[in-house]
Formats: sequence, C-alpha cells, structure tokens
Amino acid sequence: MRSIWNGAISFGLVSIPIKLVNATESHSVSFRQIHTEDGGRIRYRKVCELEDREVTQAEIGKAYEDADGSMIPITDEDLSHLPIPTARTIEIVAFVPEERIDPLQMGSAYYLAASGAPAAKPYTLLREALKRSNRVAIAKFALRGRERLGMLRVVGDAIAMHSLLWPDEVRAPEGVAPDAGVTVRDQELDLADALMDTLGEIDLDDLHDEYQEALEEVIAAKSAGEAPPEAREEERPGKVLDLMAALESSVRAARESRGGEEPGAAEEAEVRPLPRAQKSSGRAPKETGGKKSTSAAAKKTAAKKAAPKKSTAAAGKSTAKSAQPAKKATAGSTAKKTAGRSAAAKSTAKTPAKKAASRKRSA
Repeated sequence: MRSIWNGAISFGLVSIPIKLVNATESHSVSFRQIHTEDGGRIRYRKVCELEDREVTQAEIGKAYEDADGSMIPITDEDLSHLPIPTARTIEIVAFVPEERIDPLQMGSAYYLAASGAPAAKPYTLLREALKRSNRVAIAKFALRGRERLGMLRVVGDAIAMHSLLWPDEVRAPEGVAPDAGVTVRDQELDLADALMDTLGEIDLDDLHDEYQEALEEVIAAKSAGEAPPEAREEERPGKVLDLMAALESSVRAARESRGGEEPGAAEEAEVRPLPRAQKSSGRAPKETGGKKSTSAAAKKTAAKKAAPKKSTAAAGKSTAKSAQPAKKATAGSTAKKTAGRSAAAKSTAKTPAKKAASRKRSA
C-alpha cells in the first residue's frame, strides 16, 4: 500500500516513525462524460473569466471569497506562518474508553505502519498498551493543509487511525425526532423483538454490493456487443397502514427468506397475536345456566307457566296475555261472553301460545 503521509507518533517523550496509508478503498464504478453524438470525451478547462482564456496550473493560486463577493488572495507564504505544530507529528493528547467516541464524529480510516526497524519496538509498545488498557488514543495531526482530530485503536496487529470531526462540527439532532405524544405498545415491541430475533446476526463478510455486480455485468455485455441483461423487478409490498400487520408480515417474510424456522427459533422469535377488542352491542349480556333459554321450546314452556296479571284487548301480542284466565274479564261483560272467554282461556292454557293466538284471530 502506498503511503500518503510520513511523520511520527508523539507518545510523551517517545517518538515512533510511521507511514500513513489508506485503510479503505472504493470499488464503485466511475463514469466519464462523453458527447453522445460522436462519443468524444467532455473535458473541463480552467479559464480566467476576466481574460476569457485557458490558464496553466502555475498561474492558479488561492483566494478567500468574502461575503460581498470580493476575492482575498492567500499565498502559500501566508499559510506557512500558521501555527501547525502537528504538521509532521501525530500528537497523542489523551486516552479514553472507546465508547466515549460518538460514531457521528468518525471519518476516514488509515493504517499506521512502522517506518523502519527502529520504530518496531515503540510501535509494539503503544499497540500492547492500548490493548491492555481497553482504551483508544485521541490525537491531533495535520493533513492536506489543516489540523485534524484523530482516534488511534488496535486492529489485529496494527494500529489504525480514524479521522474525527471536531465536536462543534457535529450538528445537534434538533427537529429530527418525531413530535412527542407517540405511544408504543408492549405488543408492538414484542413483534419488533421477534423480527430482530428472526433476522438474527450475519457475517459482514457475506455482504456484497449487488448493484455494482449488476452494473459490471451490463458493462461486460455492452463491451462484448451483447444486449445487457434485464434486471428482475422486485416485488413491491402493498402499502400497510397497520403497524402490527406490517410487523407480522415482516416476521413471516424474514422467516421465509431464511428457509423457515430454525431449531429453537419458535422460542426466540415467537409472534403472539394481539387480543382483539370486542365491540359493545349496547345490550345486556345474556344469562347462562338455565335461567333463560333461546330455544322455542323453552319460550313455550315459559308462556305456559307465566302467571298473568293484567288483561289487554290486543290479542296475540304476548304469550302471557293470550293465556290470561277468564276470572280477570271485564265486569260489564255478559255471562255468555264471560263463559265463552273462560272456555277459550282454559283451552289456551293446554296449548302453545302460538296456537291460542291463531284461534283468537280466527274467531
């Protein structure tokens, strides 16, 4: 790996010569801009807007644009007088637990390689000290014309350094979180836990960039004069407005994608259905245990045993009214009508209420 910076680590009075190399690399496919009519490359030329001509790199300098648009030239000599004590030194200023570092601050990663045989012993000393203390080193260093903050930690048998943003460069998350008043139920948390358990863990080495692989296939096909492969259309899930339904569907989909439930998965990722709230019909609950019966036979039996108290003129409205005895008849009725009603009432008591009502209607 090619070094991008040479210097030393300042560890108290100990100096460790090192080389700085990039710890990461980008595999993204880059494109060039072309003229679509003839395929010619599109190039950008540096032109002075006052003279309207292209200028060389030797003619180009730096300037700071003021708020009113005016340019303030800044020369390399002006910058050389700036106090940058870490121009060639990674100066360790503190050792802190790694959890003290906010991941939002972390930027580019580098490896620190020992430069020469004399650096092997102090390099190993710093590495082992970091291991035994379970801490990371906070350091200052200068790179590409500005002073930066860094974090040194052990990766395998090497020391790595992450560039850090200064604390005032990290924005506060104001206005990002949803407004207060959202309530999450325990059942929803249970389903979320079940989904996390179903997805489980994964070896990060198994992850790969599927988009880049597909893009490379397209480039290879075009280069060979073949038609590019058609990408399969991903099934778009329907819009689910119910959070519980969405969680349950996610758990099922995760289990299916992993080939069904694994041994012990039912205990770890059990989905417990929520009890549905019963809708109130506004009616009093029916009594059980033989107090009331909904069958027709029970209704007829109740009609026979019912003790009538009042007499009404409307025939057939209720069983109790139909089975009323003749002794409650009106005092002003004639003896003949009274005898006829008494006979009808007696016969009604021996028959179901429904038949009594039909006889009276027929009379």
